[in-house]
Amino acid sequence: MQFQNQVAWITGASSGIGEALAYALSAQGARLVLSARRLDELERVRQGCANPDQHLALPLDLANFPAVSLTQQVLAHCGQIDAVFHCGGVSQRSTVAETSMDVQRRIMEINYFGAVALTQAVLPSMVARKTGHFVVISSLSGQISTPRRSAYAASKHALHGFFDALRSEVYQDGIKVTLICPGYVQTNLSLHALTGDGGAHGQLDPTQAKGMTPAKLATRIIQAIERGEDEVLVGGKEVLAVYLKRFLPTLYNRIIRRRKIT
Repeated sequence: MQFQNQVAWITGASSGIGEALAYALSAQGARLVLSARRLDELERVRQGCANPDQHLALPLDLANFPAVSLTQQVLAHCGQIDAVFHCGGVSQRSTVAETSMDVQRRIMEINYFGAVALTQAVLPSMVARKTGHFVVISSLSGQISTPRRSAYAASKHALHGFFDALRSEVYQDGIKVTLICPGYVQTNLSLHALTGDGGAHGQLDPTQAKGMTPAKLATRIIQAIERGEDEVLVGGKEVLAVYLKRFLPTLYNRIIRRRKIT
């Protein structure tokens, strides 16, 4: 198995896609570093993994964390970092006009700057070993944008710009970058999405409720890594919106402005 004895650091590991990846990777023999804000939830996930004693629960808040010192702590504990799975993030449910600048900045801090900070902290150790892999859970919103998702889409677009550049910079160092762009997934993303004033949306989107399971997405992510894919679109009919935007942008814009998106 590709991940046997590999050290994989997963952010957003306490639920959703990150949790599903923890179970899938541990089943393949990986040693995990599980990160999110709540230690109790990380411990729950750790205990649910194969070989729980081999894994480390390491709380962090992507909006504000000491990336360099935490990376040193992981290296001291594990000896190496073979892969980083950037799964942590927050979504949005508000128009541009009603979204405060504090919310705009918080979404960028969590979704973009948190991933950048951890990547830059881990990168030197990967370059030194001439091996490593960054797996970034983006979204179809990294390719397109819809009403009431302006800051969220901007943060995901930013991830693509950063990691596409990184991929070309570190290719000669044996380091890989894979961007995963899921459509609708059965997670709590919409429940915890930020409204214009920073409150929680508190509602599960019907499209998410009918989406793919996190376990199915985790399987597809591992397949993408095994196949050496740079970028993967995963989902149902919603994936077609990416191609519609790319090849028929005027039609896409006409359709998207007529849709009732909550």
